[in-house]
Amino acid sequence: MRIHRVKIHREGTNILILLPLVLLALNVPVWLFLPPVVFPAILTAISVVVYIFVFNFFRCPKRKYKGGRTDMVVSSVDGTVVAIEKVYEEEYLKSEAMMVSVFMSPLNVHANWYPVDGTVEYVRHHRGRFLSAYLPKASTENERSTIGILAWGHRITVRQIAGAMARRIVTYARKGSKANIDDHLGFIKFGSRVDLYLPLDSEILVKMKQKVKGGVTPLARLSSK
Repeated sequence: MRIHRVKIHREGTNILILLPLVLLALNVPVWLFLPPVVFPAILTAISVVVYIFVFNFFRCPKRKYKGGRTDMVVSSVDGTVVAIEKVYEEEYLKSEAMMVSVFMSPLNVHANWYPVDGTVEYVRHHRGRFLSAYLPKASTENERSTIGILAWGHRITVRQIAGAMARRIVTYARKGSKANIDDHLGFIKFGSRVDLYLPLDSEILVKMKQKVKGGVTPLARLSSK
């Protein structure tokens, strides 16, 4: 039987080392100074659940896209499609675009992949609020990072958006670097959303409420140039 090792994202390494120490510091005094009946056992059970939750959050599966790459846009994250609509993207594209938004629950893998093969032309971080990532205005009011990519003669925008729980966005993309569907673009901690802004003539391949996987699920096909 083949055993698959669970890889942890580098953003979670320190947390997963320090968290057991914190939980141990909470549990040891309780077991030493309180009757070992109900409360110590409950606290230990809660501590185990918390650690499993955080461990699961920082999982980092290695993925390689197996489909054709020309003109293809692949989901950047694991989650659920919560918006497919025509909007005006004023930061990088400065034009109308088709927006496809994917919401990540705290139970999803939170690594972010590049959605296309191409070249990074624009990267900017914006401070903002921490509204629920489900809200439409989260795209422009929340803490966020915007990445502009040139791919197959088209320009697309990727926007990492913090949510009510997510308080840190990490972006690895740098202006002038190469984008590759198999590589990580960044990471968002604890529940968030990623918006993709595509040319209006793109063929959208997903539906509302559809579950998608980062680096695996095709979201759209760009028109051939």
